[in-house]
Amino acid sequence: MEYAEVLDNMWKEGKKKGAFVFRKDDILTTPYRALVFTVLSARAKDENTYKVCKRLFAVADTPGAVAALGGKKLQNLVYSIGFYKAKTKKLLGMSRMIVEDFGGEVPGTREGLMSLPGVGRKTANIILNREFGKATLAVDVHVHRIANRLGWVKTKKPLDTEKKLLEILPENLVRKCNRAMVGYGQTVCLPRNPKCKECKVREFCKRVGLPKTS
Repeated sequence: MEYAEVLDNMWKEGKKKGAFVFRKDDILTTPYRALVFTVLSARAKDENTYKVCKRLFAVADTPGAVAALGGKKLQNLVYSIGFYKAKTKKLLGMSRMIVEDFGGEVPGTREGLMSLPGVGRKTANIILNREFGKATLAVDVHVHRIANRLGWVKTKKPLDTEKKLLEILPENLVRKCNRAMVGYGQTVCLPRNPKCKECKVREFCKRVGLPKTS
């Protein structure tokens, strides 16, 4: 019951405070769009990724259309994202492979997704969860930090955090865990100077790694 209450409160509060993990939903209307956003967001701020994707999607938002752009045109559309040259190659390779090997549809399996250029385990988990309703869990810095602060896990590596959370959470909560914790991590449970006094789940938090006065 505690897990459900904590994640529900985090989800509601993150959404109420305008966490970007929820605000980007308006442009992520297809599995392919969500995949492109996730690949481009690596080592980049969501706000900048959002702007770049909005510009790109106005021109091309399907695997075939992006593949048809070619390297130079695609690079000109995503130039303001970090590591844009490398990401251009990944997007082109990914898009061509989706067209040639998957009939133009984003694959709905981890194996299929991770066969695409630029797609690792975390990206695959995000897409499987968000777009295909699978009980997968992407562990980013927010999920790793918050799960440890709460005392739900005691881990050093994201993969260990993922494994432990999958053990303790029922499937319906696994599906909402990432977005709930990311939204809360973006607005309340910050990496530095977390807003503990206004935390909606303070009574459940062991505040591991935080001073007792926070």
